Order: sequence, then C-alpha cells, then structure tokens
Amino acid sequence: MSTTDHVEHTEQHTEQHVGADHHEHAPHPDIFYIKIAVFLAVLTALETSTYWVDFGPFFLPALLGMMAIKFFTVVLFFMHLKEDAKMFGMLFYMGLGLAIGVYVVMLACFQFFG
Repeated sequence: MSTTDHVEHTEQHTEQHVGADHHEHAPHPDIFYIKIAVFLAVLTALETSTYWVDFGPFFLPALLGMMAIKFFTVVLFFMHLKEDAKMFGMLFYMGLGLAIGVYVVMLACFQFFG
C-alpha cells in the first residue's frame, strides 16, 4: 500500500467515524420556537404576578418551580442541550442547583434582615 493510498484510506475511515459520532437533528420549524417564546412569556408573566397576588406559603415553591421550568425549556430547546454530551448537561444542572441555592439564601436574608 502506497503512502497516498494509506492517507486516502485513513481519511475515509476518519470521515466514517466522525459521521457515526455526529448526531444530526432536524431543525425545528419557526413556529416551534415562537410557541416556546410565548410559553416563556406566559411563565414570566406568572412570575411577575407574584408581586401583586399573594400566593401565601406557595410563593417560594411557585417561583422556584417556574424558574426551573423556564431554565430547562431554554436549555433544552434554545441551547440544544438534548443533543449535546452528558457532561454539558451535568454542568447546566449543577448551575441550576447553584442558582436555586443562591436564590433561597437571598430570600432567607430578606426574611431575617428585612
């Protein structure tokens, strides 16, 4: 086998290997992203309504739940985390846990020092 044949064989093998690892996904139509944007806008409106409407003891769980839903919606659909490596998913999930922790600590500070 000549050097040229070896290089061509290696390139073909590399292209086949890369093609097998690369997961193509069909792009979503524009209406899909518009529906997600409307969903996020409605959730944001609900979150801001907690300023005017008294949710009582459900205030914090409602806000944290809506925050988590918005986080996962943005990460999974706009950032395409569903198609990425698991390591990237774990980094985002740790970020969510950190955000919730900081938010709870901040609210606790308002409760104790307010």
